[in-house]
Amino acid sequence: MSNVNLFPLFLSFRVAVTATCISILFGLPIAYFLSRKQGKISDFFDTLTNLPVVLPPTVLGYYLLVLLGRQSWVGKFLEEQFDIMIVFTPTGAIIASTVVSIPYLIKASKTALSEINEDFLNAARLLGRNELNIFLTIMIPIAWRGIISGITMSFVRALGDFGTTLMVAGSIPDKTLTMPIAIYDALQAGNKDMANLLVIVMTSVSIVVLYIVNRLEKKMKKG
Repeated sequence: MSNVNLFPLFLSFRVAVTATCISILFGLPIAYFLSRKQGKISDFFDTLTNLPVVLPPTVLGYYLLVLLGRQSWVGKFLEEQFDIMIVFTPTGAIIASTVVSIPYLIKASKTALSEINEDFLNAARLLGRNELNIFLTIMIPIAWRGIISGITMSFVRALGDFGTTLMVAGSIPDKTLTMPIAIYDALQAGNKDMANLLVIVMTSVSIVVLYIVNRLEKKMKKG
């Protein structure tokens, strides 16, 4: 057990935390937009945000490689102008985890925001509040349980991603090797100590997160 390398554990948490923060930054405004708008355009955009849930991870990884790889326009621009490479780096792992996890935050937050009584928002508008103020001081406090539920689901999805992260970031030891990939590699190499430790950690974190989500959902139903 003393020879177990904990780098994948720390990298996975760093990737999951960063991906979750990015998901909050971009996911909440998207959820707000989808909760307030109805029509063909918003329905189409809603469909696009849910695509990562249904597409195979290898397909998502392929799209990201085409978009961000060294031969792509974006990849060439970032490398030539800023000496930044995305693929086979921790940054690639963060982007892959964000793409696969952000739909969970958007969906849960959108549902919570949609259930807010419109009369509260109209009353705030009559009092002169602007939309940003209404969102921060009324909508977020009312919908916080649903938003927290989405954040936790997004975090655990980012923590457990395998296929998309492997396609974009690879499995370079001490650089891009995350826990799910390390478990696979450890099993392939016959390193049972490493595999057992990472499996226990992944299982424990998943149980805690799901328990929190269940408790929040029960509180939401009670109002």
